[in-house]
Amino acid sequence: MEAAGENKKSVFSLLNYLLPEKGIMPMHCSANHTPGNPVDTAVFFGLSGTGKTTLSADPSRVLIGDDEHGWSDRGIFNFEGGCYAKTINLSAEAEPEIFATTSKFGTIIENMVYDSETKELDFDDDSLTANMRCAYPLEYISNASPTAIAGHPKNIIMLTCDSFGVLPPIARLTPAQAMYHFLSGFTAKVAGTERGITEPQPTFSTCFGAPFMPRRPEVYGNLLRDKIAKHGATCWLVNTGWTGGPYGHGSRMPIRATRSLLSAALDGTFKWIFPS
Repeated sequence: MEAAGENKKSVFSLLNYLLPEKGIMPMHCSANHTPGNPVDTAVFFGLSGTGKTTLSADPSRVLIGDDEHGWSDRGIFNFEGGCYAKTINLSAEAEPEIFATTSKFGTIIENMVYDSETKELDFDDDSLTANMRCAYPLEYISNASPTAIAGHPKNIIMLTCDSFGVLPPIARLTPAQAMYHFLSGFTAKVAGTERGITEPQPTFSTCFGAPFMPRRPEVYGNLLRDKIAKHGATCWLVNTGWTGGPYGHGSRMPIRATRSLLSAALDGTFKWIFPS
């Protein structure tokens, strides 16, 4: 098994060290904004397997970037230039935009079983590894931003995959609670995120990317705290893990349900349920 992600993360580790010196918050996150309104921006923090790529590629919003961004005094910007998505159990029904990229010219397929004659991909066969991937240019997503830049985030979503089925599907966080979740980075490693992982394993990853954040956690935490305070972002915790019980008893949160909850949070529907 080989993965281009190792090269990608090496470059990001260097950027994550250099950018704070310039007052820029490096973020392991995806981002999108409302069509025609790049100041209505949302960023999605989360570890691999929590749904950053899937949830940010919302056809009703403009995709800014998939995995790595900076937050400067002018707003946010993507510095990845492409997408690196998981393909295990990928379906045209649940994730049509990402699924379509797997048959486009130039998309790089990693660790997938395919028919040697028809070249048809098998999205369910994880006999090589569960870490099946496709890498494709950002413009392969039909609603991708042509500039990959936008204003200051109006909403900050912290994604977690709770394998215990304890955390709610969505919750509004105070700034202090948001900092707690950012610095703790609780989630579960799931199949396809690391070698040897075959079932969910609870873990903590500081700043949602501990191996790639070479400075002390408080450097990134203080940057995020100050930017949230200055620009008034609303923070949310979204659980894309298990519901109805822990792993082995409950079931994984449906993507459609999570999308609906996020839409309600981003468009202001939840403002009466979660008052300021």
